Amino acid sequence: MAYSMKKGGKEVGPASVYAKPHTMSGEPAAFTSVTPPNMSDPANMDMSVNSYSNKRPAPTKTDGIKIRGTGAATKGVMARGPMA
Repeated sequence: MAYSMKKGGKEVGPASVYAKPHTMSGEPAAFTSVTPPNMSDPANMDMSVNSYSNKRPAPTKTDGIKIRGTGAATKGVMARGPMA
């Protein structure tokens, strides 16, 4: 039997102490293996030397709606996300 390793009111031991892997419906979780990218391929490597890097920048987001009342906005005039 595994014993609890609570410290400061929080469980710090292995997860098997308090819960086995499961889905939200209570069934045992099915694990799938994930293969990592081939890092020997230069296209997949992210390297940097001082301030030089080969990482490709994320594309600029262009979706969203133009918001009103921005005046002399310096940080953008587009709104993205849930607007309720």
